[in-house]
Amino acid sequence: MSTSVIRTAEDWWRVEGEVATRVDTGATTTAELLEDRPAVEAAVGGDTPVGTLAPLSPVTAPCRVVAQLLNYRSHAIDAGADVDNLQPTFFRKSSASISGPTDPICRPPEVGLLDYEIELGLVIGAHVPINQVVTPESLSEFVAGIVVTNDVSAREIQLTKVQVYESKSYPTFTPVGPRLVLLEPDEFARIPELRMTLSVNGEVRQDQLIGDDLLTPPAAALTRLARFQTLSPGDLLLTGTPIGTAISAPPAIVQKIGELLPATIKWKLFFSRQARNPKYLSTDDVVTARIATADGDIDLGTQTNVIR
Repeated sequence: MSTSVIRTAEDWWRVEGEVATRVDTGATTTAELLEDRPAVEAAVGGDTPVGTLAPLSPVTAPCRVVAQLLNYRSHAIDAGADVDNLQPTFFRKSSASISGPTDPICRPPEVGLLDYEIELGLVIGAHVPINQVVTPESLSEFVAGIVVTNDVSAREIQLTKVQVYESKSYPTFTPVGPRLVLLEPDEFARIPELRMTLSVNGEVRQDQLIGDDLLTPPAAALTRLARFQTLSPGDLLLTGTPIGTAISAPPAIVQKIGELLPATIKWKLFFSRQARNPKYLSTDDVVTARIATADGDIDLGTQTNVIR
């Protein structure tokens, strides 16, 4: 059975139902906590109401934050990608972008097109060396658990500068948590059963069962990533987002016309159209993201972030 952990300013807590037990550990980082798994398992019998805790991100910085691009069929099609020939693609985010599950998302003054992307995060539990082959059967040897993440994106920075790293790495652009759910080996097979749901001001924008839409599953993604990137305990891999983000590719005919225009005119028209899109995040919007199985046996909790 999975084990849920919450981090607060002073302690780590094991969650069981609506109560939590303080973990007797000296761990200050996620990697250290994963090394002290027996202390987590021994934390039982507490009576602290979970609702009284102020959770921080259960993934501590600094760490590596790697993300997958267009890893859900619905999102890839919506972005105008050739899904049949799409290869696994990765990018990095600064771990300085990690924030807590209830922290505000702070929009830089130069960013107008602020977008959201709910993603399942894999928390690495063991060293992944170069050329490591990870199979579904060995996935639990390298991944300790899973978390809710939101890959917040400044779209005009991403598109005009072709600068994915900057557009997704501003402080607070990676809310994580509230729970780090440590899975048992047999539970990794249930990842396709997880449903990801993101709402803005109560309106559902993204709602997808992972197994119905995922292109490259975790084991295959880690194998591909290990061709050029090592990973360490406590690192975080964001595994992509489904359809429903604010940004969407223009219709095919519009794209064809755009190819004939000078770049400055093309981008001016594109951003003029995007500026009229009400789905981009505005100040005081409330973003709610949740990941869980239908039966609630694996429940990563809900993060609620306000745009500031």
